[in-house]
Amino acid sequence: MRWVERIAERMMLKARAEGKLSGLEGEGKPLPDRPVERDATAAGFRIMAQAGVLPEEIVLKKQVIATQERLAGLPEGPERTALLAEIARLQMRQSIAEEARRRFMRD
Repeated sequence: MRWVERIAERMMLKARAEGKLSGLEGEGKPLPDRPVERDATAAGFRIMAQAGVLPEEIVLKKQVIATQERLAGLPEGPERTALLAEIARLQMRQSIAEEARRRFMRD
């Protein structure tokens, strides 16, 4: 075992001995099947989702999709032009948020 695994194992054994691992949600049930997380971003998104929080880039992505759906039913005109501009603005903000996350993870 590597040193990190040994430390983690000791911490789990200590928590079990102190009774901190009993009565937890899902106790006695098998772990849910989840895809293997290849990077910290996936783990971070999963943790935020469990806490009921959405990253800004996901919120913006949902707004882009909703605005595109509204656009689909509109005929040519000023309202359609305004929605196209709104989509472009939202996509730019989404790209900025994604790049900020990538830079944060890199540093």
